[in-house]
Amino acid sequence: MERHIQRFLNKVSFVAFTLATLTLFYLLLQTPKTCIPSDAPPHPHLRFPKSTCDSSPRHYLPLHKKNARLWSSKSWMTQVSSYTQFFTQLYQMDLLKNHSKVFCVSAGAGHEVMALSKMGVEDVTGVELIESLPLVSKADPHNLPFFDGAFDVAFTCHLTEALYPMRYAGEMERILKKGGVSVVVVDECGDEEVKEIVRLFRRSRILGSSHVTLNGRKVTRIIMRTKASA
Repeated sequence: MERHIQRFLNKVSFVAFTLATLTLFYLLLQTPKTCIPSDAPPHPHLRFPKSTCDSSPRHYLPLHKKNARLWSSKSWMTQVSSYTQFFTQLYQMDLLKNHSKVFCVSAGAGHEVMALSKMGVEDVTGVELIESLPLVSKADPHNLPFFDGAFDVAFTCHLTEALYPMRYAGEMERILKKGGVSVVVVDECGDEEVKEIVRLFRRSRILGSSHVTLNGRKVTRIIMRTKASA
């Protein structure tokens, strides 16, 4: 009795295996199609692959066209305008000039870099972990690839997001000339929080802090100058 059952189970297993093999072979021979109907109206600016196996080259938007589209957007222009107003105050305080060498740390997509350039600052460098060419290059803010004392002004809005805030601040100070200026923007805070941030900059002294608006947010602007004897 047990032998009959075993033979029956073996036959069932063989049939199941054969069916599975044939099904898989059949699927491999099929060419998957896209979900675009054949009678759909043509769209010259769009190109869909004929199948998942289609390896023909795709049409990508060139970088300069992507940037042109991004830079003409309302959101981009609004943020650049806000940074322009922010930096104008530094001009008025005689901390920023057209011949200043300015460094923007964690510059994101480069709004501040564009604002400074449009204002007439001749030498502006922006870095971020992910590059956004041509405005922002790739670099680690904790280990900046620049010589000591290379810049006059260093600016950042992202110190509080740094993995190692003290090292981040130290790199900002290192790349500044003696007497150079660090400008740090953080979410609006009180005097005690300002003191904590200033303590990160061991070779600088505070020039002042104030509450301002940047990109529609209330923030605190902290300005420090590197010590001449540092």
